[in-house]
Amino acid sequence: MSNKPSSFSKPPAIIGDAEKPRNFGNTGRRLLRYFKQLKGKLLVAILMTVLSTVFTVLAPEILGRVTTQLYIGVTTEIFLWDKMITTLLLLTVIYLISQVFAFGQNFLMAEITSRIIYLIRTDLNIKLNRLPLRFLDSKTHGELLSRVTNDVETVSSTLQHSFTQIISSLTTLAGISVMMLLINIWISLVAFAVIPLALLTSSIIIKASQKYFINQQAFIGAMNGHVEEMYTGYSIVRSFNYEEEAKTRFSDLNKKILKNSWRAEFLSGILSPLAAFLGNIGYVGVAVLGCFFAIRGQIEVGQIQAFLQYVKQFNNPISIISNAAGTLQAALAAAERIFEILDEAEESAEHPNPVKLENVQGNVSIRQVNFSYLPGQPVIRDFNLEVKSGQTVAIVGPTGSGKTTLINLFMRFYDVDDGSIKIDGIDIRDMKRDDLRGIFGMVLQDTWLFNGTIAENIAYGRQGATRQQVVDAAKTAYVHQFIRTLPNSYDMRISEDAGNISQGQKQLLTIARAIIADSPILILDEATSSVDTRTEVLIQNAMNRMMQGRTSFVIAHRLSTIRNADIILVLNHGDIVEKGSHTELMAKKGFYHSLYNSQFAAEEPGSA
Repeated sequence: MSNKPSSFSKPPAIIGDAEKPRNFGNTGRRLLRYFKQLKGKLLVAILMTVLSTVFTVLAPEILGRVTTQLYIGVTTEIFLWDKMITTLLLLTVIYLISQVFAFGQNFLMAEITSRIIYLIRTDLNIKLNRLPLRFLDSKTHGELLSRVTNDVETVSSTLQHSFTQIISSLTTLAGISVMMLLINIWISLVAFAVIPLALLTSSIIIKASQKYFINQQAFIGAMNGHVEEMYTGYSIVRSFNYEEEAKTRFSDLNKKILKNSWRAEFLSGILSPLAAFLGNIGYVGVAVLGCFFAIRGQIEVGQIQAFLQYVKQFNNPISIISNAAGTLQAALAAAERIFEILDEAEESAEHPNPVKLENVQGNVSIRQVNFSYLPGQPVIRDFNLEVKSGQTVAIVGPTGSGKTTLINLFMRFYDVDDGSIKIDGIDIRDMKRDDLRGIFGMVLQDTWLFNGTIAENIAYGRQGATRQQVVDAAKTAYVHQFIRTLPNSYDMRISEDAGNISQGQKQLLTIARAIIADSPILILDEATSSVDTRTEVLIQNAMNRMMQGRTSFVIAHRLSTIRNADIILVLNHGDIVEKGSHTELMAKKGFYHSLYNSQFAAEEPGSA
């Protein structure tokens, strides 16, 4: 039983535009922890970046020497060609070495960022497998898919491009600053004067755009959830004329994304031209002051040329960093959504010394169990039941009475709030979940088949099952003849949504899967709900054979299928209102009598 809202009846909540940005600093630090796992390669990449930058920033100074020599040659008509050619050759070698180190740095950073994304995806996969059903029920499939794919891809793109550019740009800024200071301190101060102003304006813009990047990622997740739900239930959408509402919902989300994306990109986009404008102001100041010092003979002409080149190179990494800042914010917003999943509370810890039942008898004891999905809204209250090995327990009741919830508690998809559930005298909380779930064989009302062959889907119930075991299970489930009529028989592939077979055929395959599992305790939740009456009789006979000697829990709305159950539990609002055999309950003329007659009174007037 799930309290997860349906988009068909009520659209999921949308994060408001006024949502405040969270702590990007902590997110950035958590992201950097992944780099620590690859610190060796990272240090080599940084060293190569530094060496590439060193050779790059040396080039303008050496080129300035050539300019000075040409200037002297023009003014004195004495050209030192050998010296100039040697200098130019040295410059060529320097540029070549710089590019070699740049290539090595790019190669290593590509490997580092790819490995980090691999680690993030691995952590997400492990985490999702540890999250309780309560969390999965609270999120749409599209929202989770968006975080695992779209958000991870956003982080990946930033790490592979912007992160490398930022490291290279910061190193270039440091190298250029040193060279400028070595040439002339006063001219350097003029060039550096624009930096505080650039940092101040950039920080204001970045802070203003943070919330828009966060909302952008959130709305993309909401849209993915909506699209996934609408197209998965496309036939239902069309059947109930929900197209216009779905379009309106999509349009609303699309407008939200547009508004937040436009604001985020606009604010981050003005960083680059703003940085270029401030850089040009510094460029003009350097040119004027450089000419003043050259006239006074305090600086060479070639050094002015080198300085102007440094200023241009100085502005370029600032522009790159400004551009990367917007992309980095989107990545941090995406990383924050990823870390939200990684920070979710996991399933309660396993017992430190778990008990494993080797020979399961199938005695089940439920004592004083209370459970609620939401605090203050109990679904099951003071539930007590004793089931002996081999007995069949039918659970009936109106929708919402707690029938499926009881199954969720058996499987520990949820843990009880109070009381205990025991199998052969062992509390199920003292067992490992994997061991516990291996005791149960399940056939649910909502069938699930994966994209694979029919044989693989049936064999899913038992690891290492042989083809003969698969065929035997299919025969027992009365699905063998149907499979033989299909192209490739047992080797026919089921499509991703299992749309190439009917709903009833899906149900038969899941029954065959439960048969091959050969579990000591069976759970049948509306196992014949999607088959015709004739097939239901055949399936019921197969189920009867399968349930012999096994403890079985059967949830059924068709009360004709549970007349022979040893115990019939009648639930209503989480309470056992009646308990007994079919004959006993009919004789009481109570709640079960009313339920039964509501289905069969017209067909069997004497049953009352």
